[in-house]
Amino acid sequence: MAMDRRDTFKLAGVAAAAAALPTMTLAEEKAAASKTTGKSVVIIGAGFGGLTMAKALRKLDKDTHVTVIEKRSMHMACPLSNGLLGGLDDMSLSMFVGDYGEPAMKHGYNFVNSEVTGIDRKAKEVHTTTAGAVGYDILVLSPGIAYDYEKQFPTWSKEKIAHVAAACPAALMPGNEHVALKKQLENMDDGNVIIVPPASGKFRCPPAPYERTAMIANYLKKEGIKGKVIVLDTRPGKFAKAKAFKESWSETFADFIEYRGESTVTDVDPVAKTITYEDADDKSHTEKYEVCSFMPINKCSPVIAMAGIEHNGAGYAMMDGYSFKSKTDSSVYVIGDAVTHKIPPSGQTAIWGAHRAAKQIVAQLNGKVEDPKGGLPAKAANVCFSMVNGAPEEAIMVTHTFSADESGVLKGAGNVPKPKDGNGKFRSTGTAKATREWFAGVMREMFA
Repeated sequence: MAMDRRDTFKLAGVAAAAAALPTMTLAEEKAAASKTTGKSVVIIGAGFGGLTMAKALRKLDKDTHVTVIEKRSMHMACPLSNGLLGGLDDMSLSMFVGDYGEPAMKHGYNFVNSEVTGIDRKAKEVHTTTAGAVGYDILVLSPGIAYDYEKQFPTWSKEKIAHVAAACPAALMPGNEHVALKKQLENMDDGNVIIVPPASGKFRCPPAPYERTAMIANYLKKEGIKGKVIVLDTRPGKFAKAKAFKESWSETFADFIEYRGESTVTDVDPVAKTITYEDADDKSHTEKYEVCSFMPINKCSPVIAMAGIEHNGAGYAMMDGYSFKSKTDSSVYVIGDAVTHKIPPSGQTAIWGAHRAAKQIVAQLNGKVEDPKGGLPAKAANVCFSMVNGAPEEAIMVTHTFSADESGVLKGAGNVPKPKDGNGKFRSTGTAKATREWFAGVMREMFA
């Protein structure tokens, strides 16, 4: 199960190309990007929301000048990545990697590989490490999430936080975390794998910890590793797609999964490979592990606070009603995980929000108004798949209808269906096929 050497070379090749191409684009357009055209849109963040937004804006109005700023030199997708950890057939690292340069050239937007150091809303400029000041008429913030170890463990030093983060990869953000966790699984001896979902608050892709549970159980079973996947969760069995996950866990991986609800982690020792937690009766327990995926409390990327717009305690942007416009500034839009709308933070939600926000932005740039309640309720606005078995390959799904909540924000109502080919179960091989097709489709949509 060692990672294919060709995957490593492909990854390195994509990284080299992505690092080189933005430099050439920047050299040609640096002067133009620093000035506004009346229709200049700057997008911070090149995830599912940011890349969808860039392409959508160019399709809706060819006169709109679009610049995407992203600190990472290449894209790595999080959706379906648990399948890579689970050792599903025909999955390689290269499936999840995208080159930012190709879609930028094809659709005519500018890509700048740089980190944002400041946002001056009065001057309408984004300050970066390599591109200087980039001017905008409309600013789109799609920066994603950050981890809040400090809030969860206020007594931990910076050194300990860094140690735990590296040793127990959360793998909720794109990049090296997934690679590190995969390598740990490949190198593990017999023993347990501990998964810790975020203890509280909103977090990225709510089904992710529980899909990971099934996929790592699949890996242990497939490789003949003697051990269990132990889930230390603060939720007493109440989580996204809970009935569907529990059904597949009990019927497919009963000997490999142990779910411990109402378990609050109090300490992690990466050297001893132990994790300490308190149960519902406040009794302390210490568990030994071979591999640990610890997902801390999530907060919003600090880019939202950097922009000086109103946000909640976790840093997520306060919205202007049902739109994707900031409550603070009519020239700033927010999409993806960073919003305070009551819709699930997923890749598909980011895509849906980006298309909707793009229409609102183009209307504003052309002196018009797009109805923020138009087209609502939107059925199946979010579709989220989760792999739950590898032999045979099976998956479950949830769909959400988005509507205008009376409180003044968008909200989502979910439904977990039982597929026609599931024989009365939540999981099916047909849903697994649809999972792969959805992922391949969105990757083509963003990078082709």
